[in-house]
Amino acid sequence: MTQRIDSDQRRFKDIVRGKIRDNLRRYISQGELIGKQGKDLVSIPVPQIDIPRFRFGQRNNGGVGQGDGEPGDPVGQGDGEGDGSGREAGDKPGDHALEVDITMEDLAQILGQELELPKIQPRGQEKIESKRVKFTGIRPVGPESLRHFRRTFRRALRRQISSGLYNPKNPVIIPIREDFRYRSFKEDTKPHYNAVIIYMMDVSGSMGDEQKEIVRIESFWIDTWLRSQYKGIESRYIIHDAAAKEVDRETFFRTKESGGTMISSAYKLCWDIIRKDYPSGEWNIYPFHFSDGDNWSADDTMQCVKLLREQIIPNSNVFCYGQVESPYGSGQFIKDLRVHFRGDEDVITSEVKNKDAIVQSIKDFLGKGR
Repeated sequence: MTQRIDSDQRRFKDIVRGKIRDNLRRYISQGELIGKQGKDLVSIPVPQIDIPRFRFGQRNNGGVGQGDGEPGDPVGQGDGEGDGSGREAGDKPGDHALEVDITMEDLAQILGQELELPKIQPRGQEKIESKRVKFTGIRPVGPESLRHFRRTFRRALRRQISSGLYNPKNPVIIPIREDFRYRSFKEDTKPHYNAVIIYMMDVSGSMGDEQKEIVRIESFWIDTWLRSQYKGIESRYIIHDAAAKEVDRETFFRTKESGGTMISSAYKLCWDIIRKDYPSGEWNIYPFHFSDGDNWSADDTMQCVKLLREQIIPNSNVFCYGQVESPYGSGQFIKDLRVHFRGDEDVITSEVKNKDAIVQSIKDFLGKGR
């Protein structure tokens, strides 16, 4: 029975994963993630999975085997026009959605398969070493906490049978010291790599709620993938208009300013954070900047190019710039980056015109496995 339940549970999980994979692009583009999101689990709506259940009717309400009837009489009550509640009958199926918990690791795996994302090859020194216990065999000595009950029992049974002490009518098995068997193990030391994601976002007046929602959705999926690639990862958040400041995650997505835009202020702060807290020899560094492409002046754009070329890019795995289309933004900055960093694989730019473009933008940023 237990094996049957485990088999059914595995099958259900496979069905759920298939449904998530089929609807993943919609989840991404619409931000369709139900609010319950913990450290290791996220709940998402999976459509068209009906859970079987018994439904009990009331007695003496007609139906098969109840009351008088003739062959050909309709089963049940009513004429199909309604149920007496004032609502008309319909012929369309209802919408069914089941809220299913899935681990972030499984979600990242589905994302990687659907978008064909390559595994990231970390750079930098090995920062963390974790020790993992691996059971490798059985031995006759060891601590009682590692005693292997089944092997011990089997050894005692074999000994009693071979010595003629086993009585099938009174099958009492008493292990002695020479029957005891223990698990043997060894410790594997596995290196882990640290990584930091530095998110920067323009919060000037031209960046509206829709643009920030696009950034929120895209950053969730970027986080999901990068956290599946690194065991130790941190996130930092910078907002800017004409000046930049570091904030927490909640403030990052809720702040709205009305000033102008000087992108270099964000890049200067980003470099200060890298320089002080994240030596490039020990950390994998991922700066992501989102803006509508407006900048204060061409001089400030040149200052940004200098900061990127001389400081940020040499110390990062890759620099990613996402330009979110806004009716108020000029969209010029991405053009300038493409001119100054043409052919540079360390700089990835992506245009995000609307929520439907988020999927391609994620693939642009993460598709090179860096």
